[in-house]
Amino acid sequence: QVQYVESGGGMVQPGGSLRLSCSASGFTVSNYAMTWYRQAPGQEREIVAVMSRAGDNVVYHDAVKGRFIMSRDSAINTVYLQMNNLKPEDTARYYCKAAWPKSDIRGNIWGKGTLVTVSS
Repeated sequence: QVQYVESGGGMVQPGGSLRLSCSASGFTVSNYAMTWYRQAPGQEREIVAVMSRAGDNVVYHDAVKGRFIMSRDSAINTVYLQMNNLKPEDTARYYCKAAWPKSDIRGNIWGKGTLVTVSS
């Protein structure tokens, strides 16, 4: 059964850093492209970063380029999001998810996410 457990969120001051983790089970993260999403209160969920299946390419949302780094540890089936120089507009709940084919019902599964609050 596919499951995502996101962790590492918290409250941090502007300019601070956090490292989010996403421990996946029920599938192998290195077999799929992986995505970090975020959803701020009252807003639509948006893509933050996408890592290719090979793990050799990551595409970032313009708003986080140069500040966030997505990585993967295939040995423990976990993906990470290193977030630096955090801004108040980064406040959101963050989720990870595999890029399933559109016809795959596993694409409907989400974790609980981890809450990031950036505030002075």
